[in-house]
Amino acid sequence: MTFTGAIGALCMFPLRALIAVSVSLRIHPNVLTVMGVLVNMFAAWALALGHFTLAGVIMIVANIFDFIDGKVAEQLQLRSAFGAFWDSVMDRFSDISLFIGLIYLYAQLGRTDYVMITALVMMFSVLTSYTRARAESLITKCKVGFMERPERIVLFMIGAFTNRMAAVLWVIGVLSIVTVASRIYYTWHKLNHTQNGAAGWA
Repeated sequence: MTFTGAIGALCMFPLRALIAVSVSLRIHPNVLTVMGVLVNMFAAWALALGHFTLAGVIMIVANIFDFIDGKVAEQLQLRSAFGAFWDSVMDRFSDISLFIGLIYLYAQLGRTDYVMITALVMMFSVLTSYTRARAESLITKCKVGFMERPERIVLFMIGAFTNRMAAVLWVIGVLSIVTVASRIYYTWHKLNHTQNGAAGWA
C-alpha cells in the first residue's frame, strides 16, 4: 500500500464506523443531508464572526455528513431520484450560507470591496451548478470545467485554516467564471453540432 493509500484508509476507518452506525440505526439519508446543512450553518455563523479556524473545523464535520449520506442510502437501498434532487438542493443551501456568513463579516468590517467580491463569487458558484443542470436537460453530459463543489469546499477550508479567505475567493471566482463560460460554450457546441439540438431562448 502506498503512503497516500494508507492515509486514505486511515481516514476511511472512522467514516466506515459512522456509516455502519447510521445503517444499523436506519437513519434516513435525507436526515443526514439536513444535519450536514445545519452544521454548515454553524460554519457560516463562525465565518460571520471572523472565527475562520473554527469555521474550517465545522466545515470538516459538515462534509462528513455530506459524504456518508450517499453511502448510507446505498447500503439501505434508499437511493431515489428525489434523494438526488434533495441532496443537490441542500448543497446549494449550504454553499450560499457560507457566502452569506462572509458577506456579513465584510459588511461589519466596512469592506465593501470584499462584499462585492464575495457576492460575485457566490453568483458564479451557483451558476456553475445551474449551467450543468440546465445543460444536462438538453444534452447527455456537461461535466466540463474545474471548479465544482468539492474543489470549492476544499478551497474554502484552506482559506479558513490559513486565514487567507480573500485570496481564496479570487481563486474560486476566476475558476468559477472559466467553468461557467466553458459549460456555456460546450453546450452551444453540442447543440449546434448534433441533429437533436433544440433552439430557443430560456
